[in-house]
Amino acid sequence: MKTNGEEATWREAMVSVQIAARGVRDSRVLAAMRRVPRHLFVPGIRPARAYDDEPLPIGESQTISQPYIVAYMTETLGLQGGERVLEVGTGSGYQTAVLAEVAGEVFTVELLPGLAEKARRILDGLGYTNVSYRVGDGSAGWPEEAPFDAIMVTAAPAVLPPALREQLRINGRMIIPVGLEFQDLVLVTRLPRGYDERRLISVRFVPLINTIRGGR
Repeated sequence: MKTNGEEATWREAMVSVQIAARGVRDSRVLAAMRRVPRHLFVPGIRPARAYDDEPLPIGESQTISQPYIVAYMTETLGLQGGERVLEVGTGSGYQTAVLAEVAGEVFTVELLPGLAEKARRILDGLGYTNVSYRVGDGSAGWPEEAPFDAIMVTAAPAVLPPALREQLRINGRMIIPVGLEFQDLVLVTRLPRGYDERRLISVRFVPLINTIRGGR
C-alpha cells in the first residue's frame, strides 16, 4: 500500500499519542493502525483531521469510531492471524480494513446499501481480498458462515442479540457495545457450557438498527 510521508506521519502520531500511550500493546493491531489510510474512509473531511482523537460523520447518521476505540476493540478480540471474523456494521469500512489486516477472513454486514457500497469500493481499491460483504440486518449475523472465531459489533443494541452469541465458536470472543443512552463495551466469550460476559468500558455508539424488530 503506497502512502506519502505526510500521511505516514499522521498515522504514526495517531498510534503513538492516542493508542499506544493509552495502553494498547498488541503489535499486530498497532501495525495495522499504522498501515490503514484512515483519511480515505471519510471523504469530505480534511485528511489530517481524519486522524484526530474523535469519531467523525460518514453520512446517513452514522459515524466512524475514534482511532483508540477501533484499536481497543480489535485488541480485545485477541486475534493471532487466520481467524474468521464477523463484523456487524461495515459503516465506512475502516474497522473492516483493520480487521482484514490482523485476521484471516472478515465477513462484514451493513444494513444501509449506500454505506456498504462505498466501503466496498474503498476496500477493493486498497486491495483487500479477504473480505466478504453482505447487505442486511446485522443482528441476525451471517448464519451460513458460522461459527466465527470472533465477532465485532460496531453499533449498539439495547440487549445482546441471541443470534450473534450462538454464531460464536467455542472459546470464540465477541466485543459489542450494549445499551441505549448509556452503553458499555461487553466482551462475550463462548464456553463449552454457556457464556462469560464482562463489561469493560463506557462508550457511545450509534444504535444498531434491527429490521426484525422494526426499530433501532
